[in-house]
Amino acid sequence: MNITTEIFDGFDGAPLALHRMGAGRPVVLLHGLFSSAEVNWIKFGTAAKLAAAGFECLMPDLRVHGQSAAPHEAAAYPQDVLVRDLEALITHLELSDFDLVGFSLGSRTAARAVIAGMRPRRLVLSGMGLEGLAGWARRQDFFVDVIDRFGTIKRDDAAYFAQQFLKTMGTDRAAARLLLGTMADTDPAELAAITVPTLVLCGDQDNDNGSAEQLAEALPDARLALIPGTHMSSVTMPQLGDELVKFLTA
Repeated sequence: MNITTEIFDGFDGAPLALHRMGAGRPVVLLHGLFSSAEVNWIKFGTAAKLAAAGFECLMPDLRVHGQSAAPHEAAAYPQDVLVRDLEALITHLELSDFDLVGFSLGSRTAARAVIAGMRPRRLVLSGMGLEGLAGWARRQDFFVDVIDRFGTIKRDDAAYFAQQFLKTMGTDRAAARLLLGTMADTDPAELAAITVPTLVLCGDQDNDNGSAEQLAEALPDARLALIPGTHMSSVTMPQLGDELVKFLTA
C-alpha cells in the first residue's frame, strides 16, 4: 500500500508532516507521546487494515514528533497547541465529514478537540483512561522528570523504559519539555460535550492512563473494547486494526 508524505502549516505556520495511505472515507489518526505516525499506525499494519476497508488514513506527525517541526520558541507552545494544529489540519484538508482516532497523547488531543467543538462522525480514544484526561498533571510530571534526568536513569528505575524510548525515537528533549507544558487537565464534567459515538479501546494490561472502563462510563455515547497488550505493546497487535475497522464500518 503506497504512502505519501506532504507538509502542511501548523497553527503558527510551523511545517508539520502528514502521511497518507489509502482512498475513501477520511480518518485522521493521531499517534502517542514521543512516537510517530510510522510507529503507531504504519509499522504494524493498522493503517493498512483501515485502507483495505475503504478508508483514507490521514496521519500527521504531531509537533515535536517524527518528521514535523520541533521549534524551541515559547510562542510555539500555547495551551492546547496540538488541538490548534489539528484544527489547522482539518482546515487544510477541507474536511467536513471524517472520523477521528487517537492513541494516548493522540486521544487526549482528540478528546480536547471535540470538547472545543470539533465534530467527527465517530471518535476512537485508544490507550486512554479517565485519569489520563482528568489527572494529566501527574503523567506530565513523570515525563518532565525523564527529560531532566535523561542519560542518568538506571535500569531498575520506573522511568528507564521511557528514557530508552526517547533515545530510540531521537526526540528533541528541549522542544518536548515545552510541549508537555501545553496540556491542561480535563474536568470530567467536560466529557459530557463528547456526544459523538465513541469507542474506548485499550490493551487489557494497559493502566498507564488510568481506567478505560471509567472513561467509557463517563462518556455519553461510548463502548469499551479491550485487546491484548500493555500500553506499549497494544499498538503492535493486529486486534487494534480489527477493532478500528469494526467500529468505523458498523
